[in-house]
Amino acid sequence: MERAVFSRATWRLVPFMVLLYVIAYLDRVNVGMAALTMNKDLGFTPEIYGFGAGIFFIGYFLFEVPSNIILEKVGARLWISRIMLSWGALSMANAFATGPVSFCVVRFLLGLAEAGFFPGMVLYLTYWFPSAHRARLIALFLAAIPLANVIGQPLSGVILGLDGLEHLHGWQWLFLIEGAPSVVLGLAVLWLMPNGPADAKWLAEEERDAIASALTEEPPHQHTEFLPMLLDARVWLLSIPDFGIVLALYGVNLWLPQIVREMGFSILETSVIGALPYVAGVIAMILWGMSSDARRERIWHIALASLLGAAGLVGAATFHAPVAILVSLGVAVCGIYAALAVFWTLPPSFLGGTAAAGGIALINSISNLGGFFGPAIMGWLKQHTGSFTVGLGILSAGMIVAAAVVVLVGRTLSFGARAAALERYTRLNA
Repeated sequence: MERAVFSRATWRLVPFMVLLYVIAYLDRVNVGMAALTMNKDLGFTPEIYGFGAGIFFIGYFLFEVPSNIILEKVGARLWISRIMLSWGALSMANAFATGPVSFCVVRFLLGLAEAGFFPGMVLYLTYWFPSAHRARLIALFLAAIPLANVIGQPLSGVILGLDGLEHLHGWQWLFLIEGAPSVVLGLAVLWLMPNGPADAKWLAEEERDAIASALTEEPPHQHTEFLPMLLDARVWLLSIPDFGIVLALYGVNLWLPQIVREMGFSILETSVIGALPYVAGVIAMILWGMSSDARRERIWHIALASLLGAAGLVGAATFHAPVAILVSLGVAVCGIYAALAVFWTLPPSFLGGTAAAGGIALINSISNLGGFFGPAIMGWLKQHTGSFTVGLGILSAGMIVAAAVVVLVGRTLSFGARAAALERYTRLNA
């Protein structure tokens, strides 16, 4: 029964969660495709665009921890719905930016609105699934990030072709069309996303008991309260490798369309070619998450994937042939997303309850400042050097630091007791 009920919960929840995150991530990064024409229309330099694209993460940083604490108190259903409704409206408001100030203000407010969504979803998975299942489920959920690019880049390329329709630019249509589904799905959350197993009407009583029993058998968390969590060095140290991963992730995501465009491709060709690295990224992160669960190993899975991402970025910075650059970017994307998928199994391994809500959000908020610095550094260096080479090299250095620090944290600060208990739990339930 336990296997059957977790399988049922997976199929009822995870596809919908992936859909929500695809829309969330598309609204976060579609500015990269919009920039192909928006920058010229609004007179943005690479430096202005990089700053505006990245300032989203300043708003995100400021409200991330409070938002996740509120979610833990009021319930996921209501709070996730609120998040989606507000970010959908603000994403559409990007269409009415008239210059650097209005663009930056809307991007900042969009970050405030979306804060809490990702850590809230990671926390939500802990309400339903034991830790032995979590790497593959987090990988499935995070597959929404590259999947958003696989779907979004070609879609955005087509929408940009609507330029002039109803006297609006193509980039304005892009924000309006791609922001609207967030509002619709925000309402759907109220009906389709129960706060937890106890509220799921599609579960029988014995199925709810089976989930509760499996979660009760989990090894106890070291922290369940907010203040003791703040004194745990692991919480602060884990933000360093995630910062390096996120620095590279958004440095690539928000500039990849322009990197490809500079190779001489049309906008539509750019939208299709730019999606290819993310196809590989979806496959890589799911398989890597499955490997991590099967081997019950986290640290080296994160470190090796980070080094792969760094190697891909070095290749993209040093090669000159378009095919070699695109292959290198594909390798980089695979490494970045595979590392990210396994990384988010670490915080819930020692945090529970309010500590998990605050700790996951704290790590995510600090590390997501990399989402500001990545695009901003790429823009500044592009404007001052005329190429993406140095910027890609800095992103690569961030991934190398991520690999080194996660190994250091894994070796010097204990994840071992819970890992051993997890191994016993998995063996008993195999």
